[in-house]
Parts: sequence; C-alpha cells; structure tokens
Amino acid sequence: MSAPDSTSPDTGRTATSTPAVRMRDVNKAFGENVVLQGLDLDVDPGERVVIIGPSGSGKTTILRVIMTLERPDSGTVEIGGRHLYHEERNGELRPAREKHIRSVRSNVGMVFQHFNLFPHLSALENIALAPVKVHGWDKDAANQRALELLDKVGLKAHANHTPGQLSGGQKQRVAIARSLAIEPEVMLFDEVTSALDPELVGDVLQVLKDIAADGKTTMMLVTHEMGFARESADRLVMFDGGRILEEGVPGQVLSDPQHERTQGFLRAVLQH
Repeated sequence: MSAPDSTSPDTGRTATSTPAVRMRDVNKAFGENVVLQGLDLDVDPGERVVIIGPSGSGKTTILRVIMTLERPDSGTVEIGGRHLYHEERNGELRPAREKHIRSVRSNVGMVFQHFNLFPHLSALENIALAPVKVHGWDKDAANQRALELLDKVGLKAHANHTPGQLSGGQKQRVAIARSLAIEPEVMLFDEVTSALDPELVGDVLQVLKDIAADGKTTMMLVTHEMGFARESADRLVMFDGGRILEEGVPGQVLSDPQHERTQGFLRAVLQH
C-alpha cells in the first residue's frame, strides 16, 4: 500500500487513508471451483475501476461479494472504512448481524446484465421504490428524484412506461437510474451492455461516461467495452483464476500488456 496521497507508478492510483472499497485476503469457492483466491483490492473514493478477464475467472463474484449476494468463505470487506461482514465487539472482529450488513450495503448500488426491473411498475415507480421502501423517503421527494434521474439518462418522456414498453437499452438506463436513486457511494456494473443489441450499446455507455465524468461516484465495472475503459476508467484490472494478474492505467495495459494471459485475452476481445 502506498503512503497517503502518493501516486503508484504501476497503477496510477492515488492512495487515500480510507478506500471506498477494501478487500483483504478474500476467498470464495463454489464446491471445488475456487473463484477468489486471497484477493486484495483497494478502490479509492471516486475512482473508476474496470475489471476484465475471461468467463468464469471470478470477476463478477467480486461484485457479488461486495453487494452481499455471495458471502466470502474468508477474508474481510470494507465499504467506506466500515466492515461489511464483520463488526467490532469487545475489541474483536466478529461475524456481523444482518442489521449491520444491511446498513453498510445501503451505500452500494448494483446494475445487472439483465435489468431486473419490476415488470408491473412504471419506469418512475421502479426508480422511486427503494428510496421509499428501504430508505424511508417521502413519496413525493422520491418521485421528484426519479424524474430527475430519468432526465439524466434521457428517458423523462418515458416515466410512465412499463418495462414491456421499453427497448433493452432503455430498460438498462432505467436500471442505472434506479441504482443511482439511493445515492450510493459505490456503484457496481456487471456486464451491463452484454445483453443489448449493438445499436443500443452506445446510449448506455454514454450514461456510464456521464456518471464517470462527474467524479463523485466510485465505480467498479465488469465489462468487455475496452473503448469505455480507455476513455473513462482510472484503472484496468485483469483478473483470472481467482487472482489479479495485472493492473494499471487503461491506456498502458491495453497498449502494452505485460502478462501473457492479458495479451491473449485482449487479442480475443479486440478482434470482435
């Protein structure tokens, strides 16, 4: 770990005293399939990190562990300096109670590959639901925030449309707005363009670029969109076999990958 406020020549990171996300010696296996092996990863507040790697390499599991959709077998995870799966009691780290886990997780939003919108609710209702039900917002305030976010993603005119009346790209933009509605400190994106027709990808990528440009939200993205990584990410992390193989400034990793596995992966991705 670099000294506070120093920049690493290898990754381009500026280390801070309290990372937005910190993972230490995190391990996760599904049966005999080990997907995370002693993972150490820090993400700074406001940093935009793109995670790449072959299918089955474990990269999506990183996001799912942070979102508490998968519980690690061992290791620690912190969000904004607060332990996610542990609590300090009597000076010792103990397994956290559900209330504590929910409290820490409330600072994280996640956008999935397949939208996961409620089909019977309008776009506005999908976005306003969590602020009202989970965070106790006034309904009018939540609806106003939902309209602002729909405007941000270019869909204000579609506020009353249900998911069945929207294209795939529009549904994904609503899903992004829904995650932003809880004002998370950390946003996770899992292959959010991979289920879209090619002509719909651009609009979703533009929304991601707009979020990245404001510099306020910490972003972790699993994606094969190397153009987005080069233009908008601060750091590119190559993941395979449960481990980080290589990381650095995107332009450097994409132009001059050092690890043979990274070279082969990028050749395959960039040919498509």
